[in-house]
Formats: sequence, C-alpha cells, structure tokens
Amino acid sequence: MPPTEKKEAVRPRAFISYSWSNEEHCERVRSWADRLVNDGVDVVIDVYDLREGDDKHVFMEKSVNDPTVSHVLIVCDKRYVEKANARSAGVGTETQLISKEVYDKVQQSKFISLICERDETGEPYLPAYLSSRIGVDFSSPEKINENWEQLIRVLYGQPRLVKPAIGTAPAYLKEVAVTSTSPVRAKLEDLRQALMSAKPGASIYRKAFLSACFEYVDSLRRRGPAERGNAGARVLEEFRKLVPIRDQLVDWVLLESTVAPGPDFVEALLEMLEQLIEMKSRPRDVNSWDSSYFQAHELFAYETFLYVVAALMKTRAFEALHEVFSSHYLRAESERDNENKFTLFDEFYATADILQSDLAPQGKTLHSPAAELLKRSANRTDIKFNDVIEADMLATFVTWASGATNWFPQLMYYSSHHQQFPLFVRATQHKHFAAIATITGLTDSVALKETVQKNYDAANVRQWPHFWGRNFLHTVNLEKLDTIK
Repeated sequence: MPPTEKKEAVRPRAFISYSWSNEEHCERVRSWADRLVNDGVDVVIDVYDLREGDDKHVFMEKSVNDPTVSHVLIVCDKRYVEKANARSAGVGTETQLISKEVYDKVQQSKFISLICERDETGEPYLPAYLSSRIGVDFSSPEKINENWEQLIRVLYGQPRLVKPAIGTAPAYLKEVAVTSTSPVRAKLEDLRQALMSAKPGASIYRKAFLSACFEYVDSLRRRGPAERGNAGARVLEEFRKLVPIRDQLVDWVLLESTVAPGPDFVEALLEMLEQLIEMKSRPRDVNSWDSSYFQAHELFAYETFLYVVAALMKTRAFEALHEVFSSHYLRAESERDNENKFTLFDEFYATADILQSDLAPQGKTLHSPAAELLKRSANRTDIKFNDVIEADMLATFVTWASGATNWFPQLMYYSSHHQQFPLFVRATQHKHFAAIATITGLTDSVALKETVQKNYDAANVRQWPHFWGRNFLHTVNLEKLDTIK
C-alpha cells in the first residue's frame, strides 16, 4: 500500500491593520510583513498595496471584507487603541468595519490581535471590541521570537497540538463493580510515612495495611455457584482484579526490607505469606465447589510469592529469604487436620491447565499456561519478568539444597537456553557466595554442591519435559560457586 500523500497547506492571505504611531513602529510592522511573506503568507498592507490615487477607505473596506483574505492582523499599541475607541482617522474607519464583523460573527477567528504594548499594570492595549479575545503577545523582541511560530500556525490552520479522535468507552465500564483498592494504597502511604519518619507504632500501620489487602482479596473469593460460561475466562478476570494487591504487597516488601529490615518485618512477612495460603484455599463455609473456584487465588498466591522473593533479592535481604524458604507455614484452616497442620514454601506453587485454551495461540499448546499468565501480567518497571524468572530458579535451587520440597521452574520456559542469573554468577566470588550460604543455610560450599548434585539427580531433572538438554547446573553456576576467594 503506497504511503499517504501529505496534503499541502492552503496559503493564507492576511491584511495588516495598524496605526502610523511613529516611524519606528511603522518600520517594525513592515519588517513583520516581510517576514510573513518569507513564511509563505500573502500579505496585504498599505505600504505595498495602496498606491497614489487609490481611495484608502475603499482599500480598507475591500481588505476587511475580501473573502480571499483569510485573516486580519490587528497591530495593537496604545495609539491604535486610542484611535479605534475614538473612531478617528483611518484606524477609526477600519474599526467600524472590523468591529461589525467581530460582533456579528462571535465565533469568527479571522481577526487576530498582535499585542504590541502594555499599560503600567501589565494589561495589554486592546480595542474594546477585542478586549475579550485571545491575541498573540508581540510586546517585546523576546515575545515575538517566542510566539512567531504560534502566529504562523494560526494563519495556516496547523496548530501544534491537535485534539485526538474520540475513542471507545473504556472496557472497565462494562465490568461488574468490585471493591476499590484505594483504601489499600492509602494505608500503604500511611505506613510509608511512619517508616520514613521513624514514627513510633509503625506496626499498627503495617497491620492496618495488610488487613486492608486481605479484606480485598477475601472479597473476591468465590462463595456461591459460578456463572455459566468459560471457566478460564472467569479465572483470568478474577486474577486480573488481584494484580493490584500483588503490587501493593511488593511495594511494602521493597519499602520495609530497605528502611527497617528487622525481626518485626520478617515476622510480619511470614504472617503475610500464611495469609496468602489461607486466601488461595477454600473458605470454611463453602461446602460445594469445583477446581476453578479458587484457581485465580492460587495463581495470585504463586505469583505474589515469586515477586516477594524477587523483591527481597533486589534489596539484598538474604536473611529474610532464608526465613521465607526454611519456615513452616500454618496450613489454611479448611485444609488443616491433627496430623497435617504445617507446610513448606512449595505450597505456593501453582499450575493453570484450565487456562490452556484461553492463553495459547491458535493451534499451539503452551508448556505452562501459568508461566504464560505471569509473563503477561509482568507490568512492573522495578521488578521485571526476568527478575521473577530468577526468583523461580532460586526456589528450585533451594529445593535441591534442602531436599525437603518440590519445585518445578516453569518460568524457565521463557529464559534463554544458556541463561545464568546475577545472584549465582556473582557467587563465584567467596564474598558473594555468602548470599547463597545465608539463603540456603549451608555455609560450606563443597557440602552445598554435593547436596545440590545429589538432589538434582534424585529429581531426575534431565527428564523434565520440554527442556531438551537444558543444563540447570550450569544455570545456577554450581561448578564455579565459591571458586574465587
């Protein structure tokens, strides 16, 4: 398809009305006329177009009323305004002609005042019939240079800013209204102010913030029959409504792990993660459900967990990461029994086969719909999707280092084949290996490598589907960890 030809601008024709206040003023107006001509404007002005023997009144009337004259430029200085308001001399004649046009055609943009002079209060000198109309400021050489382009654009009808075309109504107007997250943001800001100013009782503000977060999350837990229709689309919509809370929780982790990374924060962080487990589970008062009811909340908990890990890596809160990976979490109330009250961090892992048809390109099958969903919802600028992939790989590495959990790095489907991550590459140096040692609780690098290798082999990683020869031990830089002292 050939490119659209740019439409040539119609050449404007402008009549200049001014007062012969003094020789200097007349020369300045003539120089403007010459500059306009140089910019392609067909100028009508007495010094060039009024000849000996011509009737000046006929010239003025013709110039003002001529349909080929697209604009009348009215050069307004003190002397012009005095003559215009008094209806005296040639300016008075032009005023009678122009003012009738202005008053008869209220929306008329043909007449443009050039403000050349201001009074002692800074107000521009303008004839009474132009006092309410916007002009172009030509009151100083600086203003002339600054506003010349504006004048040319007005004459050509080519403004710098053009109102965009009216779009369609936002899609969210069609959505069913849900609880706003504004109260959550407000409470996070209260906590931020308390932490930044070392205000006593920050824990009170933290509790209020986290309570607001989970009140919102709980309000979206399904407690009644699901609507008929595409269950996958319903899960996606519910998940989308939970993403803002993910971001609020991550903002809190970034803030407090930087400003006040003490025991109180770590304890609150672990309690928050237990709340995630509760929220992704069946409410106690729900006795009839199917697997799609809580899928969005499971994915929300999974994604939020990985973002929390990425946030703690970003702020180098390695001791907090150790607690996150080594703690035992209280199971959800509806999932608890006498023999099975606690769980480990792999409780946060989630899959999403229900979304396969909703997320996969036509004719394709996704290796991991959950990974695709997290990729699509990775909209933060401070924690990018690659950071979340690194968090996923760290969770996998901790699994190999402990042997107590199971974690499948499904986000690695979106990494490059030979990708390595900063945390593991830096750990080649002994001083940076301390981060890995702190996270895993294994300070002896030799023992760590042996444990990871053993559990890696036991997990039969080489048979994991769709990774086709991926060397995960290279990904985590295992061989070279702690080799530079």
